[in-house]
Amino acid sequence: MGAWELLLVGVVIALGLCGVLVPGAPGSWLVWAAVLWWALKDPRPVAWAVLVGATGVLLLSLVVRWALPPRRLRASGTTPRLAVYAGTGAVLGFVLLPVIGALPGFLAGIYLHERLRLGGHGEAMSGLRTTMRSGGSSVLAELFACLLIAGTWLGAVLWG
Repeated sequence: MGAWELLLVGVVIALGLCGVLVPGAPGSWLVWAAVLWWALKDPRPVAWAVLVGATGVLLLSLVVRWALPPRRLRASGTTPRLAVYAGTGAVLGFVLLPVIGALPGFLAGIYLHERLRLGGHGEAMSGLRTTMRSGGSSVLAELFACLLIAGTWLGAVLWG
């Protein structure tokens, strides 16, 4: 697979990661479809292993999201700007502290947004709890799964 095709797969994965944060967008399926495309175009055992792992992670995230409360983010007053802060925090956390950094990064992004919007620590913590209870945990589960898949794909491309 050529460099341009790998770049295009990476762009589709990045669009899928952004799509996770947009309500109604099939972000996780875009990430999976990009990995499927890569595995079909580059049929090495590592590519198929990444595809099988991605499928398993997405199915597991579906089960976890099914067990969590339904998404009611709009009703809680969340804005698209909050999604940007949370997503940026998760990606930065994932890069700075591989894999597990996405969790505190996501929460820190929401906290920062609420702190800037509301002003105080107590109000920001209350806004963070409200956001997580109203569906933020579901978004976090889906985003974390997609970040795992993206990181695994990138690792396989660079070292495999």
